[in-house]
Amino acid sequence: MSGRLRGSASIVGLGQTEFSKSAGRSETRLAAEAIVSALADAGLPVESVDGLVSYTIDPVEETELVRSVGIPEVRWSSRVPYGGGGSQGVLLHAAAAVAAGVAEVVVAYRAVKARSGARVGRAEVSGRASSSHAGTTAGQWCTPYGVLTPASWMALNATRYMHASGATSEDFGRAVVQMRAYAAANPNAHFAGRPITLADHQASRWIAEPCIRLFDCCQETDGAVALVVTGADRAADSRAPVAVAAAAGAGVFEEEVASNHYRPDLSVMDSSVALAAQLFDEGGVGRDEIDVAMIYDAFSPILLMQLESLGFCGRGEAKDFVADGHLGPGGRLPCNTNGGLIGGGYIHGLNLTGEAVRQLRGESCNQVGGATTVLVTSSRTGVVLRRG
Repeated sequence: MSGRLRGSASIVGLGQTEFSKSAGRSETRLAAEAIVSALADAGLPVESVDGLVSYTIDPVEETELVRSVGIPEVRWSSRVPYGGGGSQGVLLHAAAAVAAGVAEVVVAYRAVKARSGARVGRAEVSGRASSSHAGTTAGQWCTPYGVLTPASWMALNATRYMHASGATSEDFGRAVVQMRAYAAANPNAHFAGRPITLADHQASRWIAEPCIRLFDCCQETDGAVALVVTGADRAADSRAPVAVAAAAGAGVFEEEVASNHYRPDLSVMDSSVALAAQLFDEGGVGRDEIDVAMIYDAFSPILLMQLESLGFCGRGEAKDFVADGHLGPGGRLPCNTNGGLIGGGYIHGLNLTGEAVRQLRGESCNQVGGATTVLVTSSRTGVVLRRG
């Protein structure tokens, strides 16, 4: 699929609300604000929109959103599974709709009140996780044993990864320090102006010992992001088009929505291995072409696991790759230049796509000079974006 869609669609508009801990308005209104902003950025009227794409675990009802924004007719509507793990799948869906000719202007969006609303990372006093994952197979097996939140779900994989790779909490902390340095220079980030040292990271309290400390966790955030996708021909007239060079999804057998406890080796992100095969081997993109990477960092261990599974370093080598400073400015793979989900905010991964667009437009707070190709992944879904 990634090869057949190559170059057929472009992102022509980007919009977002402020990111906060208390938005004071509904998810539907946040989504509407981001969409209106994205359309203004694209120079397109609301009446031109004929497609909507989001992903699951989403409180926004499409019919209410259409009414709020004033979209006259929707010809394409879809949602990608896996929650934040499917975040980049919205571009695959949008590009497919455009390439198939069933829609001309598709808006991909995400709106959440992950801090002031229902918090996925919090367990209720009753012992049940306060998230829709609780009813899944994983929830039924994990909840009776106190594995109640995404941090505890991921801890099972992260602990096995530490055993297999020799990675330590300090190794995870080195990645966090680099993300927080980017966030410190981003006025829109949650941790704007607040870099940390490795000692600060190590002093933060345990959330799931021995692998996840407080500073290893993303920032549950209120806010919304929207992207406008059109065909490449129509995009040529836009202000600053960003081409979808490749897009892919890889949900593998026995995976769960937000965990991966049934695969043969818990230390490997098999979905990212499959995703890399589609983006790089089938998509015609070389890893050495990637100027900037935006890699889903809901928790710092999965950032290192993805670096290996995507093929940027060998098995067990991510800790050394990070220690050598390759994620930071001037490194081999500048990563999450908005501060990522850990330092910037957590709009279930779509804010990483927004930062990729800014990098390719030359508008990032932490601009990488000469960036023409950016990879954005969320473990199970991914895109390669190119300037123009």
